[in-house]
Amino acid sequence: MIKSSSACGRLHGIFKRSPSFRPPAAATATKKRSTLEKMVSRFKKCSESSSFRSRYDIYAITVKRLIKYNRLSMINEILDHQKNFPDMTNETFTAHLIYLYGKAGMFDDARKLFDEMPDLKCPRTVFSFNALLLACINARRFDEIKKLLADFRSELGITFDVVSYSIAINGFCKMGDLVSAEMVFDEMIKSDVEPNLITFNTLLNGFYLNGKFADGERIWSRMVEMNVVPDVRSYNAKLHALALENRMKEATEVVEEMRDKGLELDVFSFNALIRGFLNGEDLEEAKQWYGEMRRHGCEPNRVTFQFLIPFLCEKGDVGFAVEICEEIFDKKWHARAEVLQLVVDRLVMEAKIQDAEKLVQDGKKHKYELLMP
Repeated sequence: MIKSSSACGRLHGIFKRSPSFRPPAAATATKKRSTLEKMVSRFKKCSESSSFRSRYDIYAITVKRLIKYNRLSMINEILDHQKNFPDMTNETFTAHLIYLYGKAGMFDDARKLFDEMPDLKCPRTVFSFNALLLACINARRFDEIKKLLADFRSELGITFDVVSYSIAINGFCKMGDLVSAEMVFDEMIKSDVEPNLITFNTLLNGFYLNGKFADGERIWSRMVEMNVVPDVRSYNAKLHALALENRMKEATEVVEEMRDKGLELDVFSFNALIRGFLNGEDLEEAKQWYGEMRRHGCEPNRVTFQFLIPFLCEKGDVGFAVEICEEIFDKKWHARAEVLQLVVDRLVMEAKIQDAEKLVQDGKKHKYELLMP
């Protein structure tokens, strides 16, 4: 029997590349295909181990790698190969394969496997149905959601649970069909299935982030009436909505409410506030909230820099932009190179050539390919 740890190590080893040689593009493509074929062969061999088949993380990593290179036939090869093993009678295992098909955008294959489950002597309950519904949404086959909900209720007599309804609501929100999302929510209530915080946060994001602030407030009231306690994600959705409408006085009041309830602001909270004040051309207030973020030990992300740095350059506060860049390098944070390039360009525009050259050199030390204009 092949040990799962050994198999995992060998699979990862396949992807090691020599840093000293960069072959021509055609040779690289051929080598990559050969590497992926070896990985698929190794994966199928390792699948003979029951302990390996319990490592869902390895399955997910492998499928993700094949998705990156658009090798859908290879994904089908390794997942279809699993039918050779007794685990296919385990609904959890099969549902995971259905989910992986969805991640690869292969909804038809996910649906086919779900339909084959009785022949594979695998039970089909709401658990595997939820995996299929999630596969539908991950594959962005939003047009199939209503059909799935209708067909499987009548054909299989499946009773939907809170997860089923929440997934469906998320799908309708993603496609911008907020009317259908709320209809599913209402059906959920009529079916005596209690919505949870995930359900409400999905709806809040759907309404608030699509400019439907009044509707978001209505959903918030229903959440409170049903004794579901909002968390930081709930408040973040409201903060983003207020920022979009430039209602920053109300946004700061929401922050106070959060703190009164013992909720810690996260990077998404601070990003909403920074973005809102930048939208209102209030650079000083945005900088204050960035400082507040850092004082609270909250690490900025790419979105933070994407909003703040260009605005700093536009308004001529390049000194603060340079400070942020140096902190990005020092803390090994992630930022887009094109955003950092704006700082170099601004420094050159202000004839601060030495500062620009230093930023370019510092960037290269941290793998940012910045250029002097």
